[in-house]
Amino acid sequence: MNTLAEENYLKSIYHLSFDAETVSTNQIAALLNTKAASVSDMLKKLADKELVNYAKYQGASLTPAGKKIAVSIIRKHRLWEYFLVEKLNFKWDEVHDMAEEMEHISSTELIDRLDKFMGYPRRDPHGDPIPDSNGNFKNHKLAPVATVKVNASCVISGVSDHSPIFLQYLEKHKLTIGKTINVIDVIEYDNSMIIQTEDNKIHISRDVANNLLII
Repeated sequence: MNTLAEENYLKSIYHLSFDAETVSTNQIAALLNTKAASVSDMLKKLADKELVNYAKYQGASLTPAGKKIAVSIIRKHRLWEYFLVEKLNFKWDEVHDMAEEMEHISSTELIDRLDKFMGYPRRDPHGDPIPDSNGNFKNHKLAPVATVKVNASCVISGVSDHSPIFLQYLEKHKLTIGKTINVIDVIEYDNSMIIQTEDNKIHISRDVANNLLII
């Protein structure tokens, strides 16, 4: 049995490893808001359990066993987020912290029944893919709105910034999952964009365009 802290480390290493094969103690420390020395101590414990590959000054990577646990935690987190939004009517900017607590429930049977009860959803409320019971992700390639050409239409399918303040901004302007948008213009000066929805025309910044994802 792994502790809550150990599971959080494994999940953090998994997320950070998208950008590199190995991640540094400083990267993990920054993500978890802790000290590098504490990270080193935890990585040694996880290495002893054969959940990470770790060498001092060389960074860390997940072993197959560590990756399996990390994906399982992500699966639980995203299923709980979906449940909270779709079945309990929480807003998408309210559920992250609750799902952070619920993701550590160990019962596989409970999670599998939850998945079945909800009809095996493929994406959480933020558009992130939900792995199946075997840890497999469906093909789910998204691109930023910033890559869309003028006069092209697309469907909002996810976000790369999950912060409540960003999600609240999107909610305010009705730029939510499933909405169709059309790019009217790109402002050359700052690469901001003017987009049209079924409700209104909106001028969004470059940061918004980079963090709002479409199929």
